[in-house]
Amino acid sequence: MHESLTINHHILSWGSRTYIMGILNVTPDSFSGDGLLASSSGEIDVNSIIIKAREFVEAGADILDVGGESTRPGSQPVDAAEEMRRVLPVIRQLAGELDVLISVDTYRAAVAQEALQAGAHLVNDVWGLKADPELAKVVAHNNAPVILMHNRSSWVNAEIRERLGGRYVGVPYDNLLEDIRVELMESVNIARQSGIPDEHILLDPGIGFGKTVEQNLELLDRLGEIRSLGFPVLSGPSRKSFIGYTLDLPPDQRLEGTAAAVAISIARGADLVRVHDVGYMARVIRMTDAIVRR
Repeated sequence: MHESLTINHHILSWGSRTYIMGILNVTPDSFSGDGLLASSSGEIDVNSIIIKAREFVEAGADILDVGGESTRPGSQPVDAAEEMRRVLPVIRQLAGELDVLISVDTYRAAVAQEALQAGAHLVNDVWGLKADPELAKVVAHNNAPVILMHNRSSWVNAEIRERLGGRYVGVPYDNLLEDIRVELMESVNIARQSGIPDEHILLDPGIGFGKTVEQNLELLDRLGEIRSLGFPVLSGPSRKSFIGYTLDLPPDQRLEGTAAAVAISIARGADLVRVHDVGYMARVIRMTDAIVRR
């Protein structure tokens, strides 16, 4: 694995500490209840989003991840035009006002191209370059890093409960970790074939995406097997349903469960964590780093 990644003038030195990605959902229907788009009017209050982004950066966020389409089970998809309407004004203002890395959470090539031109620095693709065949070319052309996530989400395997939200049940794997490793490397090969260098590739095993509660727990505990593929690893357990179903708690009461999952992620080799509660998790990360990165 490459020792570091330089993006703009920011250097991510892998292994030195855990980096924090703060979540900015410009949606009305985020599973976690933190969507920043008013559901009644659909208007984007960019100033409120910037205030939250500033709070994240002051609390220790290294990357701000801006997304315009919810990925929760049962969410309504939006088209590329609506996704761009949501994320581009936010990215432009973030890029103009804050010295922080900006990631666009999208699987669409057209959205990624416009977002990168607007000031985003990297692409976070929840489908690992498998949903839009043009996205890998856009990433390569813009010389941008990309986060490749594993995803077997299917509404066929989704179960929705009013209090706890959506989860996946009965998702078939022959061998959980080996299947995930193989499918992540398929995404890596797509990236390589399009000219994306290895140092620009990060992996996300997709906690919560097409995995049962038990599979998510096992994946988190065996995260080191993902890192052994030779790429930096992002872990995104924040407020996810496997925490809610384990503790019998709704999304707004999953802080402690998220903290435990973040700490274990770091102990098992995660290089970045993607979280909603940046201030709280920054403390968890600093403490965990002090223990495991001596």
